[in-house]
Amino acid sequence: MRKLYKKPKKVFGVGINDANYAVSPIGPDGKRLLSPYYDAWNGMLKRAYCLKFHARFPTYTGVTVCEEWHSFMAFRAWMETQDWQGKQLDKDIIVPGNKVYSPDTCVFVPPAINTLLLDGGAARGEWPIGVYWHKRGKKFCAQIKIAGRLKYLGLFTCPHEAHMAWRKAKVRLVRDAAREQDDQRVYAGLMRRAAMIERGIFV
Repeated sequence: MRKLYKKPKKVFGVGINDANYAVSPIGPDGKRLLSPYYDAWNGMLKRAYCLKFHARFPTYTGVTVCEEWHSFMAFRAWMETQDWQGKQLDKDIIVPGNKVYSPDTCVFVPPAINTLLLDGGAARGEWPIGVYWHKRGKKFCAQIKIAGRLKYLGLFTCPHEAHMAWRKAKVRLVRDAAREQDDQRVYAGLMRRAAMIERGIFV
């Protein structure tokens, strides 16, 4: 009796692993070696289509991947043309607020850039970004995270003043980071983001 051909299971319901090689071969030491191309592709699909991931990170709800990149080999062909080593795939630096992973909207950036653009919106509570109530001083304190460490920006009588101090510091940080980038797409995207933060627009 002939065995029926069984279609491979799609990755996160949409992805097609059409590689003509093993994406996680066993190395000389007996441990599996995951292809960096497959790792980036799988992580992208997880962020877009994994409901458990959305439960932990609700900001990714509604994110999609362009149809072309449902194919692993199509994504790999694009990634091979990019400066990706030691960097992370980003979908909304070139186009702020973008929800679609695609060749036109994505770029690889250093991890520090992604961290810089996180505003902690989901965890900041009742006060504006960068602001908390200083119980001892009985004023509003402004602080900003720089290279993983919090920097004190001062005490203020109202949350708006404290937030404005944070906003000025954030704009300066983002513009300084932009000037360090070799990729003009990243430079332009960061400068746009700095202008938006300056106007009080957060995406």
